[in-house]
Amino acid sequence: MNWGVFEGLLSGVNKYSTAFGRIWLSVVFIFRLLVYLVAAEKVWSDDHKDFDCNTRQPGCTNVCFDHFFPVSHIRLWALQLILVTCPSLLVIMHVAYREAREQRLRETKGDDYRCLYPNPGKKRGGLWWTYLLSLIFKAGVDVVFLYIFFRFYRNYTLPRVVKCELPPCPNVVDCFISRPTEKNIFTLFMVVTTCICVVLNLIEATYLIGKRCHECQQAGGGDSRR
Repeated sequence: MNWGVFEGLLSGVNKYSTAFGRIWLSVVFIFRLLVYLVAAEKVWSDDHKDFDCNTRQPGCTNVCFDHFFPVSHIRLWALQLILVTCPSLLVIMHVAYREAREQRLRETKGDDYRCLYPNPGKKRGGLWWTYLLSLIFKAGVDVVFLYIFFRFYRNYTLPRVVKCELPPCPNVVDCFISRPTEKNIFTLFMVVTTCICVVLNLIEATYLIGKRCHECQQAGGGDSRR
C-alpha cells in the first residue's frame, strides 16, 4: 500500500468535512480499518483449516463449513469498508472538478473572468447535495451490512459447537469452530463501531440540513427587510 497516497486522501477528506465528519473518519480509520488490518484478519485466518467435525467422511467438513459460514466475516468487512469510504472520495473528486473548471475559465478569459466558485470547497449547490447524499449512502451501507451479518450469524455471535446433517455426512455430526470467543469479541466490537458511525452520519446530515435551513431563513429575512 502506498501510504503517501493514502495520507493525501485522508487529508483531503478531512479538509472538506465538518467536525462530525472528522470524528467519523477517525473512528473508521482507527477502530475499523486498523483493527481489521492488524488483528481481525489474523483471527479469521484459520477459520476453515481449524473447523473440525467428528467424522472422516470426505466432503462433510467442507459442506458443513460452507453452510455455517456462507460468507467470511473478513470478506464482508472488507467490502463494507470499501463501500463506506468511496463516497468521501466522490466529495474530493467534486471539489477537484470545481477547481479544474475554475482553472480552465481563468486560462480562457484571463483575469477578468467571472468567478464561479470563490471557495470551491464550500458546501454549496451541487457539492452540498453530493456531501449530503454521501452521508446517507454511508449510513445506508452500514445498516445493510448490519442486517446481513444478523441474517447470517444470529445475534452476531458464533456457537462453540454446531450440528450438521447435510449430505455427504453419514449422520448428525458435531463441528467445532476455531476460537469462537475471540471471534465473537471482534464481531461485537465491529458491530458497535459500525453503529457509532451510523449515528455520526445521521447527526452530520441533520447538522448540514439544519445549518442550510438557518442560512436560508436568514437570507429570506434580509430580503424582506430590504
